[in-house]
Amino acid sequence: MILNNVKMIGNNEPVNVRIKGQQIMEISSSPINHKSEVLPITFDKAIIFPGLINSHDHLDFNLFPQLGNEIYSNYTEWGEYIHKSYKEEIDQVLQIPSPLRSRWGVFKNLLCGITTVVNHGEPSGMNDDLITVFEKSQSLHSLQLEKNWKLKLNNPLKINLPAVIHVGEGDDWLSFQEIDELIYWNFLKKKLIGVHAVAMSEKQAKNFKAIVWCPQSNYFLLNKTAQVHLLKKHTSILFGTDSTLTSSWDIWEHLRLARKDHLLSDNSLYNSLTSGPASCWNLNCGEIAPGKDADLVVVETSTAKTGFDDFFETVPANILLVAHKGNVRLFDESLLPQLNAIDLSCFSKIYVNGNCKYVQGDLPALMDDIKKYHSSAVFPVSVN
Repeated sequence: MILNNVKMIGNNEPVNVRIKGQQIMEISSSPINHKSEVLPITFDKAIIFPGLINSHDHLDFNLFPQLGNEIYSNYTEWGEYIHKSYKEEIDQVLQIPSPLRSRWGVFKNLLCGITTVVNHGEPSGMNDDLITVFEKSQSLHSLQLEKNWKLKLNNPLKINLPAVIHVGEGDDWLSFQEIDELIYWNFLKKKLIGVHAVAMSEKQAKNFKAIVWCPQSNYFLLNKTAQVHLLKKHTSILFGTDSTLTSSWDIWEHLRLARKDHLLSDNSLYNSLTSGPASCWNLNCGEIAPGKDADLVVVETSTAKTGFDDFFETVPANILLVAHKGNVRLFDESLLPQLNAIDLSCFSKIYVNGNCKYVQGDLPALMDDIKKYHSSAVFPVSVN
């Protein structure tokens, strides 16, 4: 496959990207000669960037609406409140079998141009047929809600796995103090990846391999977010969405909120979705370069700018193509004449804000299966 006439972020000169198998083979500003069996796709006014890496999601929690209607001191206060106030809504979603909920979570990410998602929680059972579902870590929920977390953290059989845990998710002394408690009990000196870290200080940040920043979720619960402009001096900052329990399904809304905060530069925010998490999770993606996995997103732009403005103005409806490990997973209807070699029987026709897309897999059937258990389930896409 060759992606022709696309502009990379920060480069005004259009390039062509050749893919063979699951990897990027060549990037050239000159035409790339190809044999008849190679699939060439030519774009007009489009930018290309690495498939996004969402470093925090709960795949099986993305059919929930946002739950909560006030500002909370910490995540435990919020949790107690929603279980008392929204029992019916929670029960309705939980009656949907977990594999169906997790499968929708994968589609939710793919529709936004995410090609790798780090799932937090019990193993999802999802394979990597649409996007990469990363679960090669020790997943601990939090100090308050994970039973026997001290023993689990210091399990010598998992010493080589980074420990991913919600920590400092609050705006009170308890949230700050639990970070010190986690640091103290990390007897094996495991690599810690903290999620949220709203209450974290610079001194505490030095003990973490990375922090996953989920600003939209933080503002919804706490009306406050992590001081990533300070924490970044001492650790890596990765970007995450969390689930729809506390945030929008659309990661681009999260990113525009984060950009508005000016806590990270455009370049740092971009890197928190691409090269930064690729390095942290030891993935062969996150940049457009020969030898890297062909996890790529092409987006239509109105101006064909090559700075960050067009990137951060992306909406799912404007995504023209998503490739994962060299395979087309989603494409816009406008590309259909150029994709005559694609087996359309493997794709579903859907609409995102009225824009027709083809997505690999039977998404309409999945939506129907989910509605058998929860008839009022709401999806951000339609099928006719």
